[in-house]
Amino acid sequence: MRSETVKAGYQRAPNRSLLRSLGITDREMDQPFIGIANAYNTIVPGHIHLNSLSKKVQEGVAAAGGVAFEFGTIGICDGIAMGHEGMRYSLPSRENIADAVELMVEAHQFDGLVCLGTCDKIVPGMLMAAVRCNIPAIVVTGGPMLPGYAAGRELSLIDVFEGVGGVAAGTMSEEELREIECAAMPGCGSCQGLYTANTMACVTEALGLSLPGSAAIPAVDAAKLRVARESGERAVALVREGICPRDIVTEASLRNAIRVDMALGGSTNTVLHLMAIAREAGVPLDLETFNAASEETPHICHMQPGGPHSMLALYRAGGIPAVLAVLQRYIDDAPTVSGRSILEIAGSARISDPSIIRTVEDPVSPAGGLKVVRGTLAPDGAVVKCAAVPEAMWRHRGPARVFDGEDAAMKAILHREIQEGDVVVIRYEGPRGGPGMPEMLSPTSALMGLGYARVALVTDGRFSGGTRGPCIGHAAPEAAVGGPIAFVEDGDEIAIDLYEKSLDLLVDPETLEMRRQAWKPPHQELTGVLARYARTVEQANLGAVQR
Repeated sequence: MRSETVKAGYQRAPNRSLLRSLGITDREMDQPFIGIANAYNTIVPGHIHLNSLSKKVQEGVAAAGGVAFEFGTIGICDGIAMGHEGMRYSLPSRENIADAVELMVEAHQFDGLVCLGTCDKIVPGMLMAAVRCNIPAIVVTGGPMLPGYAAGRELSLIDVFEGVGGVAAGTMSEEELREIECAAMPGCGSCQGLYTANTMACVTEALGLSLPGSAAIPAVDAAKLRVARESGERAVALVREGICPRDIVTEASLRNAIRVDMALGGSTNTVLHLMAIAREAGVPLDLETFNAASEETPHICHMQPGGPHSMLALYRAGGIPAVLAVLQRYIDDAPTVSGRSILEIAGSARISDPSIIRTVEDPVSPAGGLKVVRGTLAPDGAVVKCAAVPEAMWRHRGPARVFDGEDAAMKAILHREIQEGDVVVIRYEGPRGGPGMPEMLSPTSALMGLGYARVALVTDGRFSGGTRGPCIGHAAPEAAVGGPIAFVEDGDEIAIDLYEKSLDLLVDPETLEMRRQAWKPPHQELTGVLARYARTVEQANLGAVQR
């Protein structure tokens, strides 16, 4: 066992003495040491209940003959951080979490690892650490929140964001918005739809790094406690079997995860996160892999925000095992932390509601829910959740309305300065220029709430998993490094064609070159985390990882 480095031999008497001060017995000294990375805190709704899950994990570890050691990581709530300077810190936190878990694992030479987290950057950061450290590891995701309810309908956080636009449009009163605000989020768990947190839980299960069925179990369901207990037990078994994350995270399992993402119509953020995880695992992965998966995988679940179904509905319909059952012909067999292969899990799953998890013969759409687009505006690629784009906007051509930053765009949107047919361009919000590639849920939700039907939005920043509509993000190269998005001017024609996967700035090359020659990158006064991040971060098409 790795932990013998810490506890075996007379030379390690001082180390053992410190362990004994924790209450470790002689018998436990000979057992596997299992680290539990717990992202519990009291500011993130998806994390406020994690201590109860951690206790069950610890029970499982002890029952299986291991010794559990819990440590903490940070966690940022993207919804609370949304729409202000705090959002610039969200994506950089992914790297901090990965580093923190690595530091604890390597300093203490744990034999195995349980990653316990829920929200948008926490689970990806933990996955990055798991494959980086490559010791036996299993992930327990905290589970989705139950839907809210008011005025005869189910609610999610997106209803509140879009209500802001409704108030600005005069179609909703502030009193009505307050009613939705107070009812939309009824308790612990990740936001209810297939937004980034829940998409990453589904992706983790499809990768094979969490137990079957765990992704969709609601945070408040006792089944989540049972999964936590079983995960603790399984962590010890993985140590004894010598099964490590890089045995599981392979080209085949990454393709499976992408196919499940496409079938669900998940968040565009998964492109960044899966590329970062693949890089840590030493597995080649590029944007074209996502397009190939999109073309061959049908979109079979019409999930929020583009569709009507919450994660609770997906759970009741059979969860990810049922999705895998429908997708069997598209899935490559691969091992999982459960000890069963992914096709074994798929083969034994039951679909409880075919109106929610549809067949490949009767899909929501014959192609997957995400697309990578390229063209003169984004030669290195950009990403769109096509599952949440009305078909009427799959082809669009319109004049650019250019904003250097989200705040300026938001003011223009709320003051109704945007016209139907416009293509709103928000730039200098990329990995380096933001810095931190902030999400843009506020402007996209405001557009929806104000009732715009034919406005597209393009940015070098990111979109929340809760975004719906013709919103294209991750435009690369970003404006801050001289990408074409830096040279767009008001009135320039932009052409979007999701059928052809193209995004073009319709300006002649000579004019663009003149603009390029006259361009100077804006200067930012940065300190601390954001300064370090801006110096070292890669472009979005490479996963926005730090060099």
